[in-house]
Amino acid sequence: MSDRCLVLVRHGQSEWNLKNLFTGWKDPDLTEQGVAEAKEAGRKLKAQGLEFDIAFTSALTRAQHTLKLALAELGQPSLPVIQDEALNERDYGDLSGLNKDDARAKWGEEQVLIWRRSYDVPPPGGESLKDTLARTLPYYVQEILPFVMRGKRTLISAHGNSLRALIMVLEKLSPEQILKRELATGAPIIYTLNDDSTVASKVDLGR
Repeated sequence: MSDRCLVLVRHGQSEWNLKNLFTGWKDPDLTEQGVAEAKEAGRKLKAQGLEFDIAFTSALTRAQHTLKLALAELGQPSLPVIQDEALNERDYGDLSGLNKDDARAKWGEEQVLIWRRSYDVPPPGGESLKDTLARTLPYYVQEILPFVMRGKRTLISAHGNSLRALIMVLEKLSPEQILKRELATGAPIIYTLNDDSTVASKVDLGR
């Protein structure tokens, strides 16, 4: 393993994932399954022989709780952790808190699909994936990447869309490609970076 190690993990299943609700910046905690997924993420990383120097997470409970549980399994409960809303999930605006089926009944299946799966069309009062990238990527470049490039093994516990924004850049994916990428809850992705910050290797522990 190179020392330029970056690990991304999406939070475990949340209470609103289970209820099929748009979550965004709302703040439900993990379900029992989500707790188990977070612990399993920590065990998988430990099985890879990984220890971390620093971790980053969002301002939302489900990502913070996932990180805490994973670090406990790694035997690193006191690892320095930096929290920032730049890593928050995409803001779903007026859709937040709505059941996805109810949203389809209100706005139509095609319109809801456009909001969920287009790159640059935001839901009312919310963010598109492009908007999410616009706040997540600068934070990654300015605050997270310098640690990785100094050889600090770095763990990020965040959300499906904030991590998609990072994966889009790391893997040089088009808007169409990243929209098709599904991220499993609690499944770590391990990147090692070259000295120019491009990806040297990738191991997806969710596969």
